Amino acid sequence: MKPSVPEHIASLVPYPPGKPIEELEREYGITDSIKLASNENPLGPSPKAMQAVTGALSRLHRYPDGSGYYLRKRLSGKYALPFDGIVLGNGSNEIIELAIRAFLVPDDEVIMPAPSFLVYKLAVQTMGGKAIHIPLKRFAIDLEKTAGAVTPRTKMIFVNNPNNPTGTLISKRDFDVFLDRIPPEIVVVLDEAYIEFARDPDTPNGFDYIDRQGPFVIVLRTFSKAYGLAGLRIGFGAMNPFLADYLHRVRQPFNTGTLAQIAALAALDDEDFLHRTQRVVWDGLQYLYREVERLRLNYLPTEANFFLIEVPGPAKWFYEAMLRQGVIVRAMSSYGMDNHIRINAGLPEENERFIRTLSDTLVQFRASL
Repeated sequence: MKPSVPEHIASLVPYPPGKPIEELEREYGITDSIKLASNENPLGPSPKAMQAVTGALSRLHRYPDGSGYYLRKRLSGKYALPFDGIVLGNGSNEIIELAIRAFLVPDDEVIMPAPSFLVYKLAVQTMGGKAIHIPLKRFAIDLEKTAGAVTPRTKMIFVNNPNNPTGTLISKRDFDVFLDRIPPEIVVVLDEAYIEFARDPDTPNGFDYIDRQGPFVIVLRTFSKAYGLAGLRIGFGAMNPFLADYLHRVRQPFNTGTLAQIAALAALDDEDFLHRTQRVVWDGLQYLYREVERLRLNYLPTEANFFLIEVPGPAKWFYEAMLRQGVIVRAMSSYGMDNHIRINAGLPEENERFIRTLSDTLVQFRASL
């Protein structure tokens, strides 16, 4: 006998995360590999965060601050946000799940771009909701069609800006027009996981919208990318305190750990590290663009720390071939992009190695035809 499992759970396809370097090296018997597959910070973690974590190790026998008071207080002051409108999460992923648990019931509809961050669909399906996918328009989120897809069953809309995996942006003007078209009872989740890398001056700042009285806007931010704290899993949502109250009701006690809170608090003051990260990424992208053009491959310019490259064959083939040479990229097949790989900008020497490996792999592929 087996336990009865609801169909919306039994049919879930788990999110395919990028494997850690250590696991891939064991599987393939390789060493000295580089990973450009998970949009991680090439400089490592914030030095101030590392120092703060080291100083807190003696307190690990105590439970974390369940309210995250000091981190929320610092975020409130830094970004002029209402303290009671900040919800901490185990990465910004958890805020996605909290919002869905708080506001969805089975058969509710949630509109989202396609392709975009795969966790949106998975989290909606976990609650028995229905994901409504709006295809991208020239690799960018189509806000007009998104607004046109709203029905009486629509409860929430996800907007990822910059969008993952394409790195494209929506403009402030288009977002303002979009919000004016959305019924006031709908929750719009604006995911800004990569906003620190956006340079377009017309980029909307989600924090400017949390005071709206409908449609309500929940803004997602993370410390995983720009601050290099992916391994600690810490992010937050900013929203009207009215919404935050409901997220706190479904949030688990102590959902963010002591070290994560302390590291994030210190990282917020590490402006030098943030600026160095941005410069390494922006300079790396310019180098990579030039070299990919030299290889006569198409690519999509980005406002994030990653970008898409179109390869002349199956992305999985290129992923496997480059992996055997110790260069880890992301095949975008799970996003429905069978001929694209995605890489994040790395350190200069990593970017150079990627280009050499990609060039060699192109020769191998063409020889195999």
